Amino acid sequence: MDYNNILSQVQDGILYLTINREAKMNALNIETIQELGKAIDQAYNDKNVHGVILTGAGEKSFIAGADISEFADFNAEQGKEMSAAGHAVFNKFENCPKPTIAAINGFALGGGLELAMSCHLRIASQKARFGQPEVNLGVIPGYGATQRLAHLIGKGKAMELNLTGDMIKAEEAHQLGLVNHVTEPENLLAKAQEILDKTATKGPLAIARAIKCINAQYNNQSEGFKLEIEEFGNSFETKDFKEGTQAFLNKRKAEFIGE
Repeated sequence: MDYNNILSQVQDGILYLTINREAKMNALNIETIQELGKAIDQAYNDKNVHGVILTGAGEKSFIAGADISEFADFNAEQGKEMSAAGHAVFNKFENCPKPTIAAINGFALGGGLELAMSCHLRIASQKARFGQPEVNLGVIPGYGATQRLAHLIGKGKAMELNLTGDMIKAEEAHQLGLVNHVTEPENLLAKAQEILDKTATKGPLAIARAIKCINAQYNNQSEGFKLEIEEFGNSFETKDFKEGTQAFLNKRKAEFIGE
């Protein structure tokens, strides 16, 4: 299948998905998320696929967040619809019966980090940078970071990253447990392939059941996801959101008023 924003190919049993919007720092727009939802279905339906590697085009960015220009004028209901649609696709990656690996080649910010956290494993280039900068726009993460980040690195550090919008480097992300391995940039895909070559030798039904059982521990986060969708959408009705997005698009510092 041909896509406008992603590249999809199967090689040696691995489904490679590449966000192909390098000029936009591989930012996620709605069309890209929809395409990812269709592309990941191949991992569910194709018996010849035993794993998935997700990465970004170019050397600078994995996914540098959502395409802000697309939703700057959304109202609350549009925001909730966007968040819910994104959750549905990201959940496909999390619940895929084949191992999914995010090969993070650069900036993984906002929705980019959220998508990476939806994958079962994360391999990072030494050049990778991670963060949830949504508060800089007067909004909260809308694709799962309020839940998944705390599960991966603990409540305290997740609070810090979500509330400050700070970025961290690959080594700190590794120390926190956010990524499984850090590699030289040129070895990134090879490391992901090495892991999938190993899992491919195991029983596929056992792999699928292990994924299902491990994910089951976190099923209680479903209420948190619902609340995130609700509050993400509500953020779109605030003056702070309008100020934050306009400041970003106009490349100036936001002046929030708490309304």
